[in-house]
Amino acid sequence: MTHETAPPAGPISSHQDLNPQELKLRGFKAYAVDTSAGPSHDYRRRDFYKVALVTSPCTVHYADRSIDISTPSLMFANPHIPYSIELHDPRLTGYSCLFTEAFMKENDRSESLQQSPLFKVGGTPVFHLSPEQIVYVQGIFQKILAEQASDYLYKGDLIRTYLQLLIHEALRMQPSESFVQHKNASSRITSLFLELLERLFPVESPNQTMPLKTAQDFAQQLGVHVNHLNRAVKEVTGKPTTAHIAERIIGEAKALLHHTAWSTAEIAYSLGFEYPTYFSNFFRKHTATTPLAFRRDAGRVAEAS
Repeated sequence: MTHETAPPAGPISSHQDLNPQELKLRGFKAYAVDTSAGPSHDYRRRDFYKVALVTSPCTVHYADRSIDISTPSLMFANPHIPYSIELHDPRLTGYSCLFTEAFMKENDRSESLQQSPLFKVGGTPVFHLSPEQIVYVQGIFQKILAEQASDYLYKGDLIRTYLQLLIHEALRMQPSESFVQHKNASSRITSLFLELLERLFPVESPNQTMPLKTAQDFAQQLGVHVNHLNRAVKEVTGKPTTAHIAERIIGEAKALLHHTAWSTAEIAYSLGFEYPTYFSNFFRKHTATTPLAFRRDAGRVAEAS
Protein backbone atom coordinates (compact mmCIF):
# COMPACT_ATOMS: atom_id res chain seq x y z
CA MET A 1 0.00 0.00 0.00
CA THR A 2 1.18 3.50 -0.71
CA HIS A 3 0.05 7.05 -0.27
CA GLU A 4 0.37 10.08 -2.50
CA THR A 5 2.82 12.74 -1.44
CA ALA A 6 2.71 16.43 -2.29
CA PRO A 7 2.46 16.85 -6.06
CA PRO A 8 5.42 18.11 -8.05
CA ALA A 9 5.47 21.75 -9.02
CA GLY A 10 6.08 21.01 -12.68
CA PRO A 11 5.85 17.89 -14.87
CA ILE A 12 5.95 14.54 -13.12
CA SER A 13 9.59 14.09 -14.12
CA SER A 14 10.49 17.06 -11.92
CA HIS A 15 11.37 16.24 -8.30
CA GLN A 16 10.73 19.74 -7.03
CA ASP A 17 7.77 19.61 -4.62
CA LEU A 18 5.09 22.24 -4.48
CA ASN A 19 5.02 24.20 -1.24
CA PRO A 20 1.60 23.57 0.39
CA GLN A 21 1.42 27.23 1.32
CA GLU A 22 1.77 28.12 -2.36
CA LEU A 23 -1.14 25.81 -3.17
CA LYS A 24 -3.24 27.55 -0.53
CA LEU A 25 -2.46 30.92 -2.08
CA ARG A 26 -3.15 29.80 -5.65
CA GLY A 27 -6.12 27.63 -4.70
CA PHE A 28 -5.44 24.77 -7.11
CA LYS A 29 -2.76 22.48 -8.52
CA ALA A 30 -3.17 19.91 -11.30
CA TYR A 31 -0.60 17.27 -12.12
CA ALA A 32 -0.11 13.99 -13.95
CA VAL A 33 0.31 10.96 -11.67
CA ASP A 34 3.03 8.42 -12.33
CA THR A 35 4.45 7.09 -9.09
CA SER A 36 6.03 3.87 -7.86
CA ALA A 37 4.63 1.85 -5.00
CA GLY A 38 6.24 2.65 -1.66
CA PRO A 39 6.74 0.47 1.39
CA SER A 40 4.59 2.59 3.73
CA HIS A 41 0.93 3.61 3.73
CA ASP A 42 0.27 6.75 5.71
CA TYR A 43 -3.47 6.94 6.30
CA ARG A 44 -4.25 10.58 6.99
CA ARG A 45 -6.49 13.48 6.20
CA ARG A 46 -5.33 15.86 3.48
CA ASP A 47 -5.65 19.63 3.43
CA PHE A 48 -7.39 20.03 0.08
CA TYR A 49 -10.28 18.77 -2.01
CA LYS A 50 -9.25 16.46 -4.81
CA VAL A 51 -10.58 15.11 -8.11
CA ALA A 52 -8.51 12.35 -9.70
CA LEU A 53 -8.59 10.08 -12.71
CA VAL A 54 -7.11 6.77 -11.52
CA THR A 55 -6.00 4.52 -14.38
CA SER A 56 -4.12 1.80 -12.43
CA PRO A 57 -5.66 -1.12 -10.50
CA CYS A 58 -5.75 -0.28 -6.81
CA THR A 59 -7.84 -0.26 -3.67
CA VAL A 60 -8.90 3.03 -2.12
CA HIS A 61 -9.21 2.81 1.67
CA TYR A 62 -11.66 5.61 2.41
CA ALA A 63 -12.64 6.25 6.04
CA ASP A 64 -13.78 2.78 7.22
CA ARG A 65 -14.47 1.42 3.70
CA SER A 66 -12.32 -0.12 0.97
CA ILE A 67 -13.20 0.34 -2.71
CA ASP A 68 -11.56 -1.71 -5.45
CA ILE A 69 -10.66 0.04 -8.72
CA SER A 70 -10.03 -2.36 -11.61
CA THR A 71 -10.89 -0.02 -14.51
CA PRO A 72 -10.17 3.71 -14.97
CA SER A 73 -12.26 5.63 -12.47
CA LEU A 74 -12.98 9.14 -11.29
CA MET A 75 -12.26 9.64 -7.59
CA PHE A 76 -13.29 12.45 -5.24
CA ALA A 77 -11.76 13.22 -1.84
CA ASN A 78 -12.22 15.95 0.72
CA PRO A 79 -10.02 17.19 3.58
CA HIS A 80 -12.42 15.84 6.22
CA ILE A 81 -12.14 12.15 5.32
CA PRO A 82 -8.88 10.17 5.52
CA TYR A 83 -7.90 7.82 2.72
CA SER A 84 -4.97 5.85 1.37
CA ILE A 85 -4.33 4.03 -1.91
CA GLU A 86 -3.11 0.45 -2.08
CA LEU A 87 -1.53 -0.35 -5.45
CA HIS A 88 -2.02 -3.63 -7.30
CA ASP A 89 0.47 -2.68 -10.03
CA PRO A 90 4.05 -1.40 -9.65
CA ARG A 91 2.91 2.10 -10.62
CA LEU A 92 -0.03 4.40 -10.02
CA THR A 93 -0.99 6.47 -13.07
CA GLY A 94 -3.59 9.04 -13.93
CA TYR A 95 -4.29 12.70 -13.21
CA SER A 96 -5.10 14.70 -10.08
CA CYS A 97 -6.28 18.19 -9.30
CA LEU A 98 -6.11 19.61 -5.78
CA PHE A 99 -8.11 22.71 -4.91
CA THR A 100 -9.46 24.67 -1.97
CA GLU A 101 -13.12 25.38 -1.32
CA ALA A 102 -12.34 29.09 -1.54
CA PHE A 103 -11.02 28.59 -5.09
CA MET A 104 -14.23 26.86 -6.19
CA LYS A 105 -16.48 29.39 -4.43
CA GLU A 106 -14.78 32.48 -5.82
CA ASN A 107 -17.44 35.04 -6.77
CA ASP A 108 -19.95 32.96 -4.76
CA ARG A 109 -20.91 30.88 -7.75
CA SER A 110 -20.79 27.51 -6.04
CA GLU A 111 -22.50 25.89 -3.06
CA SER A 112 -20.40 24.49 -0.24
CA LEU A 113 -18.48 21.46 -1.45
CA GLN A 114 -19.30 19.69 1.81
CA GLN A 115 -22.97 19.72 0.74
CA SER A 116 -22.24 17.99 -2.56
CA PRO A 117 -23.15 14.29 -2.66
CA LEU A 118 -19.67 13.66 -4.10
CA PHE A 119 -17.83 14.97 -1.03
CA LYS A 120 -20.22 14.10 1.80
CA VAL A 121 -19.24 11.55 4.44
CA GLY A 122 -20.92 8.28 3.51
CA GLY A 123 -21.20 9.28 -0.15
CA THR A 124 -19.75 7.44 -3.14
CA PRO A 125 -16.22 8.74 -3.83
CA VAL A 126 -15.34 6.48 -6.79
CA PHE A 127 -17.04 6.31 -10.20
CA HIS A 128 -16.08 3.64 -12.73
CA LEU A 129 -15.99 5.11 -16.24
CA SER A 130 -17.08 3.77 -19.60
CA PRO A 131 -14.57 3.87 -22.51
CA GLU A 132 -16.25 7.01 -23.85
CA GLN A 133 -16.16 8.68 -20.44
CA ILE A 134 -12.47 7.83 -20.03
CA VAL A 135 -11.62 9.73 -23.21
CA TYR A 136 -13.81 12.66 -22.17
CA VAL A 137 -12.43 12.90 -18.61
CA GLN A 138 -8.84 12.46 -19.78
CA GLY A 139 -9.34 15.32 -22.21
CA ILE A 140 -10.63 17.61 -19.45
CA PHE A 141 -7.62 16.90 -17.24
CA GLN A 142 -5.30 17.62 -20.16
CA LYS A 143 -7.10 20.93 -20.73
CA ILE A 144 -6.65 21.79 -17.03
CA LEU A 145 -2.92 21.05 -17.25
CA ALA A 146 -2.55 23.11 -20.41
CA GLU A 147 -4.47 26.03 -18.92
CA GLN A 148 -2.47 25.86 -15.69
CA ALA A 149 0.72 26.36 -17.70
CA SER A 150 -0.74 29.21 -19.76
CA ASP A 151 -0.56 32.94 -19.06
CA TYR A 152 -4.25 33.49 -19.82
CA LEU A 153 -5.56 36.20 -17.49
CA TYR A 154 -8.76 34.32 -16.62
CA LYS A 155 -7.35 30.81 -16.44
CA GLY A 156 -8.68 30.40 -12.89
CA ASP A 157 -12.23 30.83 -14.15
CA LEU A 158 -11.60 28.37 -16.96
CA ILE A 159 -10.11 25.76 -14.62
CA ARG A 160 -13.13 26.13 -12.31
CA THR A 161 -15.33 25.44 -15.32
CA TYR A 162 -13.36 22.30 -16.19
CA LEU A 163 -13.59 21.09 -12.58
CA GLN A 164 -17.34 21.67 -12.67
CA LEU A 165 -17.53 19.54 -15.82
CA LEU A 166 -15.77 16.69 -13.97
CA ILE A 167 -18.12 17.11 -11.02
CA HIS A 168 -21.20 17.11 -13.22
CA GLU A 169 -20.02 14.05 -15.12
CA ALA A 170 -19.99 12.18 -11.78
CA LEU A 171 -23.26 13.73 -10.61
CA ARG A 172 -24.94 12.34 -13.71
CA MET A 173 -23.90 8.88 -12.48
CA GLN A 174 -25.34 9.47 -8.97
CA PRO A 175 -28.67 7.89 -7.98
CA SER A 176 -31.44 10.44 -8.43
CA GLU A 177 -32.49 10.18 -4.77
CA SER A 178 -29.22 11.85 -3.80
CA PHE A 179 -30.58 15.14 -5.12
CA VAL A 180 -34.09 15.18 -3.64
CA GLN A 181 -34.62 18.60 -2.09
CA HIS A 182 -37.24 18.81 0.66
CA LYS A 183 -38.67 22.26 1.26
CA ASN A 184 -40.80 21.78 4.41
CA ALA A 185 -39.88 22.64 8.00
CA SER A 186 -39.05 19.05 8.91
CA SER A 187 -36.57 18.85 6.04
CA ARG A 188 -34.97 22.12 7.07
CA ILE A 189 -34.38 21.10 10.69
CA THR A 190 -33.17 17.67 9.59
CA SER A 191 -30.69 19.23 7.19
CA LEU A 192 -29.39 21.48 9.96
CA PHE A 193 -29.07 18.53 12.33
CA LEU A 194 -27.15 16.41 9.81
CA GLU A 195 -24.85 19.32 8.96
CA LEU A 196 -24.18 19.96 12.66
CA LEU A 197 -23.44 16.25 13.17
CA GLU A 198 -20.93 16.21 10.33
CA ARG A 199 -19.12 19.26 11.73
CA LEU A 200 -18.09 17.17 14.75
CA PHE A 201 -15.92 14.98 12.56
CA PRO A 202 -13.26 13.95 11.85
CA VAL A 203 -11.67 13.56 15.27
CA GLU A 204 -8.13 14.79 14.72
CA SER A 205 -6.58 14.34 18.16
CA PRO A 206 -7.10 12.10 21.21
CA ASN A 207 -7.19 15.33 23.22
CA GLN A 208 -10.32 16.52 21.45
CA THR A 209 -13.77 15.47 22.62
CA MET A 210 -17.26 15.70 21.14
CA PRO A 211 -19.19 18.70 22.48
CA LEU A 212 -22.56 17.24 21.42
CA LYS A 213 -23.46 13.66 22.29
CA THR A 214 -27.24 13.27 22.62
CA ALA A 215 -30.36 14.27 20.73
CA GLN A 216 -31.03 16.74 23.55
CA ASP A 217 -27.60 18.35 22.99
CA PHE A 218 -28.31 18.80 19.28
CA ALA A 219 -31.80 20.15 19.94
CA GLN A 220 -30.47 22.76 22.35
CA GLN A 221 -27.79 23.79 19.87
CA LEU A 222 -30.42 24.16 17.12
CA GLY A 223 -32.87 26.00 19.38
CA VAL A 224 -35.72 23.49 19.05
CA HIS A 225 -37.45 21.06 21.40
CA VAL A 226 -35.95 17.59 21.31
CA ASN A 227 -39.34 16.03 20.47
CA HIS A 228 -39.64 18.33 17.44
CA LEU A 229 -36.14 17.38 16.29
CA ASN A 230 -36.85 13.66 16.73
CA ARG A 231 -40.13 13.85 14.80
CA ALA A 232 -38.55 15.82 11.96
CA VAL A 233 -35.53 13.55 11.57
CA LYS A 234 -37.69 10.40 11.67
CA GLU A 235 -40.15 11.86 9.16
CA VAL A 236 -37.48 12.84 6.64
CA THR A 237 -34.93 10.02 7.00
CA GLY A 238 -36.96 7.17 8.44
CA LYS A 239 -34.43 6.78 11.25
CA PRO A 240 -34.35 8.21 14.78
CA THR A 241 -31.97 11.02 15.70
CA THR A 242 -30.10 8.69 18.03
CA ALA A 243 -29.53 6.22 15.18
CA HIS A 244 -27.82 8.89 13.06
CA ILE A 245 -25.61 9.91 15.98
CA ALA A 246 -24.71 6.31 16.78
CA GLU A 247 -23.93 5.41 13.15
CA ARG A 248 -21.64 8.40 12.76
CA ILE A 249 -19.81 7.67 16.03
CA ILE A 250 -19.38 4.01 15.07
CA GLY A 251 -18.04 5.00 11.64
CA GLU A 252 -15.46 7.30 13.18
CA ALA A 253 -14.59 4.72 15.85
CA LYS A 254 -13.88 2.12 13.16
CA ALA A 255 -11.66 4.54 11.24
CA LEU A 256 -9.71 5.43 14.40
CA LEU A 257 -9.34 1.79 15.46
CA HIS A 258 -8.22 0.75 12.00
CA HIS A 259 -5.91 3.60 11.09
CA THR A 260 -4.48 5.08 14.28
CA ALA A 261 -2.39 3.78 17.16
CA TRP A 262 -4.60 5.48 19.74
CA SER A 263 -5.56 3.34 22.70
CA THR A 264 -9.22 2.36 23.07
CA ALA A 265 -9.36 4.65 26.09
CA GLU A 266 -8.14 7.61 24.03
CA ILE A 267 -10.68 6.82 21.31
CA ALA A 268 -13.43 6.47 23.90
CA TYR A 269 -12.72 9.86 25.48
CA SER A 270 -12.37 11.61 22.09
CA LEU A 271 -15.79 10.29 21.07
CA GLY A 272 -17.43 11.60 24.24
CA PHE A 273 -17.55 8.48 26.42
CA GLU A 274 -16.83 9.07 30.10
CA TYR A 275 -15.34 5.60 30.60
CA PRO A 276 -13.74 3.14 28.14
CA THR A 277 -16.16 0.44 29.28
CA TYR A 278 -19.08 2.60 28.12
CA PHE A 279 -17.43 2.85 24.70
CA SER A 280 -16.77 -0.90 24.54
CA ASN A 281 -20.38 -1.71 25.42
CA PHE A 282 -21.67 0.83 22.86
CA PHE A 283 -19.37 -0.54 20.14
CA ARG A 284 -20.34 -4.15 20.88
CA LYS A 285 -24.05 -3.27 20.82
CA HIS A 286 -23.79 -1.76 17.33
CA THR A 287 -21.21 -4.06 15.73
CA ALA A 288 -21.50 -7.36 17.63
CA THR A 289 -17.76 -7.24 18.32
CA THR A 290 -15.42 -5.45 20.70
CA PRO A 291 -13.14 -2.53 19.74
CA LEU A 292 -10.02 -4.65 20.32
CA ALA A 293 -11.39 -7.52 18.24
CA PHE A 294 -12.29 -5.13 15.43
CA ARG A 295 -8.79 -3.61 15.50
CA ARG A 296 -7.18 -7.05 15.46
CA ASP A 297 -9.34 -8.29 12.55
CA ALA A 298 -8.78 -5.07 10.58
CA GLY A 299 -5.03 -5.51 11.04
CA ARG A 300 -5.20 -9.04 9.68
CA VAL A 301 -7.10 -7.88 6.61
CA ALA A 302 -4.49 -5.18 5.98
CA GLU A 303 -1.63 -7.66 6.32
CA ALA A 304 -3.35 -10.15 4.01
CA SER A 305 -3.81 -7.46 1.36
